[in-house]
Amino acid sequence: MRKVTQQLTFTTKWNLRDLLRQPDREYQTIRRTITREVKAFELLRTRLTSSRPLTAFLDALQRAERIARLVHRLEAFSYLWFSEDTGSQQALAFKAKVEQFGAEISNRILFFDLWWQSVEDPKAQYLLKAAGLHRYRLENIRLFRPHTLSEAEEKIVTIKNVTGSNAIITVFDVLTSGLTFELRIGKGKTKRSMTREELASYMRHADPDLRVRAYTELFRVFSGQSVVLGELYKTRVMDWKNEQLSLRKHRSPIGVRNMSNDLPDDVVNVVLKACRKNTHIFQRYFAIKARLCGIKKMNRFHIYAPFRKTTKRYRYQDAVQMVLAAYQNFSPDLADRAGQVFRENHIDAETRQGKMGGAYCYSVLPGLTPYVMLNFRGDPRDVATLAHELGHAVHGMMAADQSVLSFHSTLPLAETASVFGEQLLADFLLSKERNTAVRQQLLVSQLDDLYATVLRQAFFTQFEMQAHRMIGEGATTTDLCGAYLTDLRKQFGKHVAVADDFQWEWLAIPHFYHTPFYCYAYSFGTLLALALHRRYTKEGRTFVPRYLGLLTAGGSESPETVLTAMGINIRSAAFWQSGFDTIADMVDTLESTIP
Repeated sequence: MRKVTQQLTFTTKWNLRDLLRQPDREYQTIRRTITREVKAFELLRTRLTSSRPLTAFLDALQRAERIARLVHRLEAFSYLWFSEDTGSQQALAFKAKVEQFGAEISNRILFFDLWWQSVEDPKAQYLLKAAGLHRYRLENIRLFRPHTLSEAEEKIVTIKNVTGSNAIITVFDVLTSGLTFELRIGKGKTKRSMTREELASYMRHADPDLRVRAYTELFRVFSGQSVVLGELYKTRVMDWKNEQLSLRKHRSPIGVRNMSNDLPDDVVNVVLKACRKNTHIFQRYFAIKARLCGIKKMNRFHIYAPFRKTTKRYRYQDAVQMVLAAYQNFSPDLADRAGQVFRENHIDAETRQGKMGGAYCYSVLPGLTPYVMLNFRGDPRDVATLAHELGHAVHGMMAADQSVLSFHSTLPLAETASVFGEQLLADFLLSKERNTAVRQQLLVSQLDDLYATVLRQAFFTQFEMQAHRMIGEGATTTDLCGAYLTDLRKQFGKHVAVADDFQWEWLAIPHFYHTPFYCYAYSFGTLLALALHRRYTKEGRTFVPRYLGLLTAGGSESPETVLTAMGINIRSAAFWQSGFDTIADMVDTLESTIP
């Protein structure tokens, strides 16, 4: 196996110079270029409404591509700069400037989408034949015809979002990224101030008392902000309701996300129903984990308890090498692409005060190496997160031949490559381990993650559906806390006790504020990845090119079209059940290791 870590750099702060070298100066230059392109685009309006619009149509597609490339570069830089230091006034000002300009541009080119929706079907089919890589995106735009407003109304909505939903999200990010937590640790129980990311590491600590205190501190701080955060969330929900249901006439709050994901409502319902049906698998798992970890009565504070009392930490360099080796075993091509993220210094891995929490991958443009943000502290979960985010990165890189407007896959498929990457890491680690205790530990780690990405996310979505209904009926933050706690206790059943403190947990979930109903994409993508991984174990190397073909498609087709080509029926309850059967097999394997 050729070494994939050659010439890698292990710096832990990214270099954004591949996007902009002199932000303020280049912003002005790019702004002028975009403005020229938009003026030329606007001149196509009358030609598009002629009897023979083909030439103008193709010209518009090419100009839209050029405009998008420039706008995406500005938006990416502004978000990445803000992410690395959410307290930076310069970054905030630049981000606000870019968002305002982006809204203006969106309004000026809006007429094209509205014209396209108005074209009669026979003419639209004729034009689609010449659309090339833009075909699926154009088909998708026409799906929204029943929910599109007049041009004047759409412009108002775009402007409103800058100081409306976008502003709510920014306030949430600034507020929560600046929170400080205090925890007494060590022999002398010295009180330490820390970020949320640092605090989260203690929720998986070997000391059960420390786990409880870490959660208690999280909820103490977030409950102290509950009035503000609750109002932010309720405002976000009402904004969603007012625009999407009242104005655009979508049938349900989640239906908006389903349409943008190009997933039929009944497919999403089948996935969520399968998750509710299989809560018993994870309830059984947590009972087994309690036995393995010596926990007399499992409760919510301890579901992520480490299997062994260990202080094992991973150096960043070692974590990178492990993940790249796992990718190499599956596909040298994917490993080389993942390595490019490091060679080009497109990863920010260190934990800093003011840095945005969590992790993400930002695929900016086809052909430009994606950027990855982590908060790497060295625990085993961070290694899995690295494998996950690199999965996103290689997905974007594999789709480089698609249009800038269609290389991002829809949300459900967007999680497939990332979860598959985690499975490759698990395979790699298990293949090298013969010690029963260590294998148990690896299985426990996998099952912990599967709970977090399948069942937990599905129940998040279920809560969102309930919360949107309740807020529309005038619910308070206290009402929402009660509903969340009740739902959480149903999820865990009698096997896992849930303390009252967990009523505050929903306040701290960024996706609820950022992207309503995003979370079921994790359930969809994880169960799909498990099914694909099962195929790989059965079919071996012949599976690899088909999987790479899935990544290459990007967002050029609907999820159903892409997966049908692989012989997968996403409308089948049996297919989703097969994912849970895989999880149940892992629980059986774990239980069989106990004497």
